[in-house]
Amino acid sequence: MGGLRVLITNNALAAHAGSELWVRDVATALLARGHTPIAFSPDLGAVAEELRRQTIPVVDRLDAVGVPLDLIHGQHHLETMTALLRFPGIPAVYVCHGWTPWQEAPPRFPRIRRYVAVDDTCRDRLVCEHGVPETQVRVLLNAVDLARFAPRDPLPVRPRRALVFSNAASEHTHLPAVRAACAQAGISVDALGIEAGTAVPRPEDVIGQYDVVFAKGRSALEAMAVGAAVVLCDANGVGPLVTSANFDRLRRLNFGIRASREPVSPETLCRELAGYDAADAAAVTTRLRGEGALESAVDELLDIYREVLAEHAAAPAADPAEECRAASDYLGWLGPFLKQQIGAIELRERHRARSEHVRLAAERDRARADEEVSRAETRRLDEAFRRLGDELAETRAAALASDAELQRVRLDRDRTLEALHVLRGSLTVRSRERLLRTPIVGRLARVLLRVAKAGRPWPSTTASGSG
Repeated sequence: MGGLRVLITNNALAAHAGSELWVRDVATALLARGHTPIAFSPDLGAVAEELRRQTIPVVDRLDAVGVPLDLIHGQHHLETMTALLRFPGIPAVYVCHGWTPWQEAPPRFPRIRRYVAVDDTCRDRLVCEHGVPETQVRVLLNAVDLARFAPRDPLPVRPRRALVFSNAASEHTHLPAVRAACAQAGISVDALGIEAGTAVPRPEDVIGQYDVVFAKGRSALEAMAVGAAVVLCDANGVGPLVTSANFDRLRRLNFGIRASREPVSPETLCRELAGYDAADAAAVTTRLRGEGALESAVDELLDIYREVLAEHAAAPAADPAEECRAASDYLGWLGPFLKQQIGAIELRERHRARSEHVRLAAERDRARADEEVSRAETRRLDEAFRRLGDELAETRAAALASDAELQRVRLDRDRTLEALHVLRGSLTVRSRERLLRTPIVGRLARVLLRVAKAGRPWPSTTASGSG
């Protein structure tokens, strides 16, 4: 098989999450083998940038693809159907990565010749819930880029550090329970993921520093590949410590939702931590690195591509009427969901608008009340200002009256001083002053003046003679 042009669709190529990283790893491996992968998603971001740095074309509009395709590798039904209808006559493979996400539901379309499940749980979704014939389904277990996730040094006999490796880990999900369990075992805990605000583009540089990792799915695989002991755990449930005894069963379940069905609690996590065995964890790592390599998974994927291309080449030409009916059925399935979502959005918008109306009305009432208070305060201040003006006017009038009175008193003083000056200058006054300056007469006059002021009787001549 020569180099293939393969369009790989995905819901998003933004955050470092499960299917986004699967696209990155598979596209990189296909490019290395001489194929031409083209990634399509309407939501581009960090992962898209990583792909472009690897010289892998990335588009968010299918009319940007100007070369003929050999195969559509579809992931997520909206993007897959968009590609199938945009490129008539091109066969497709559809890959289902999850049990619960709505985006993972498989579209039914004649040119989708194989449906791939990443574990037995997803296979059951395809076959038991969506009616995909078993003959069209293949299980391709998730794998790890072993060159990226290199082995760490041997584990200690007793674990010292633990990592909660999950994009859902936060104080509102399973992180507190893990922290409580590890505290009882004397193990420190860190978290790595989007919700914890600690996501990194290269987790392989971090997880090797930890002895125990709490994770599920792809994250659990990567932690095992590095050499950590792994307890299956996520926001939705707890599973067992992965051991060499349960490895085969758990790997068929992708170490995922079907393997993690116990409620999250410190007690359950303590029980699983108690089974920590450094030697057995090393045996698990050896198993995974021996059979879970990305290169082996890409070999299987290319075999599926070959099956699809051969089957498509041998089949009659596509029936346009059949494809139209399939597209109509898809829209008929999609419509109620979209209407429900739109109805929910409209309901939320009405609630939001009503809440906003109530909030604005309350703000209006508060503003009116504040305005009335301000008006009352303004009236009070105006009245106080008026009173102050009146008091100022009275004070000014009193000051003017005081000034007039002061002027009158000063005038009276000046007149009195002037009269006194005139009086002192008169002949009688001057004679009196000269008389008072005469020694004998002056002393006698002053004595008589004092006696007069004291009200004493004048001395009697008779009285003095009889004595």
